[in-house]
Amino acid sequence: MPSSASRRGEIFLHRGDLTQARFWYEQAVSEARDLESLQALSEALGNLGNVCALLEAHTPAEDCYREVLEIQRTLQDDNAIGETLVNLGNLKTDTGQPELARAFYLEAVDALTPLGNDRALGILYSNLALQEFRLHNTEAAIKAFQAALDFHRKVGNEDGLAATYGQLGKTFFLDGNFRKAEACLNNATEHFIKLGNGPGEAGALRLLADVYEKRRDHLSAIRCLERAVLIDQTYRLPHYEEDVQRSNRLRQMS
Repeated sequence: MPSSASRRGEIFLHRGDLTQARFWYEQAVSEARDLESLQALSEALGNLGNVCALLEAHTPAEDCYREVLEIQRTLQDDNAIGETLVNLGNLKTDTGQPELARAFYLEAVDALTPLGNDRALGILYSNLALQEFRLHNTEAAIKAFQAALDFHRKVGNEDGLAATYGQLGKTFFLDGNFRKAEACLNNATEHFIKLGNGPGEAGALRLLADVYEKRRDHLSAIRCLERAVLIDQTYRLPHYEEDVQRSNRLRQMS
């Protein structure tokens, strides 16, 4: 049963008051240490680490996650171990350390794969792919994105499918494979439409326009941008002027 301090921390977290949430989770950690309860200490430290990460207090967050990891290994809680490794990977991503992030994500893959948590694995492979991409490991990034898509399909994660198709399309585009980029970005727009996510659809359309422009298919690029402009107007997106100017430029060229 969560301690009174933990419950207060959760309340303030839900209210968005991260400073108070951090205070009460620190109290929860102290209580758990006094009780000598490893399970309670693991939960309290994990919550405190998450709040510190949100506050961009990266060093305290890492200290919490590393202590949590030691406890979880003692408790042999493989699912929690995988989750904490992902948290450490996310922390290294936020601090611009892709090599360390990649290492934590790979360790998390090893921990979570035997458990069959397909939803978590889909998100994890997407995160891993982004780090491979940042490290210019294009082939490894593509394989990781494709693995993420497989897991997203298994659990019906439409958000994951939309975002991952978009990221994979961008990777193919930057690698010069415009045919595969087009296919992925068309898939991304279809999933964003299904979700009713206009801003996501507009982002995929802009990338798709990049593909068509590289192929000198100006008419198709213009059609993508025309749809993006309509979405910009509907959602009052900051890309409106840029999309209009780009569409006009392509019309003049064609």
